[in-house]
Amino acid sequence: QVQLVESGGGLVQAGGSLRLSCAASGRTFSSDAMGWFRQAPGKEREFVAAISRSGDSTYYKDSVRGRFTISRDNATNTVYLQMNSLKPGYTAVYYCESSYGRRWYTVPLSINEYDYWGQGTQVTVSS
Repeated sequence: QVQLVESGGGLVQAGGSLRLSCAASGRTFSSDAMGWFRQAPGKEREFVAAISRSGDSTYYKDSVRGRFTISRDNATNTVYLQMNSLKPGYTAVYYCESSYGRRWYTVPLSINEYDYWGQGTQVTVSS
């Protein structure tokens, strides 16, 4: 059983920054590629960013590329999402998700490739 616990969300003004963290336990962390997804009220959950097991490969949703940075620390079982230049449209609950069994450099992009997720952390960007 994998447990994922997100933290770091909050209320920030447009143009501001937040750093989300996700602490993982229950499985060897380096066995999982990791991703961040978000869900705004009334909308489906959508892909934001993902990182391979190695940490060397990353991929971003087009609208956040250049603003967000995903990273991981396999020594502390933590994945991060640094979010800069935030916009009100980024307001959502952000979820950390794990994807088991991928190749070392593979970045899974589909939500169907992920098997566990956390409880989410609320990010609210005011205008």
